[in-house]
Amino acid sequence: MTTLSVRVDDEQAEHLRRWAERLDVDRSHLVREALRRHLDRLAAEEEARGWVDDPDHDAAVAALASAADWGPADDWSDWHEQDG
Repeated sequence: MTTLSVRVDDEQAEHLRRWAERLDVDRSHLVREALRRHLDRLAAEEEARGWVDDPDHDAAVAALASAADWGPADDWSDWHEQDG
């Protein structure tokens, strides 16, 4: 694990302290979790941009859409009418 040092204004530091107390975690844990979530969100946004910018995007979407149109392989509409 690497130690990082960040500077925040006094108001942010106070919010951090209060939330850490409220959640019963230390401030470092709260900052680590917030950073992890933010980095995960940035990675997801980057992945989404890559998907949309992919030249094969339309073909992939069309293939998935056509598979969705297949519907069920068997007719189960009368399943509830079975004797027994």
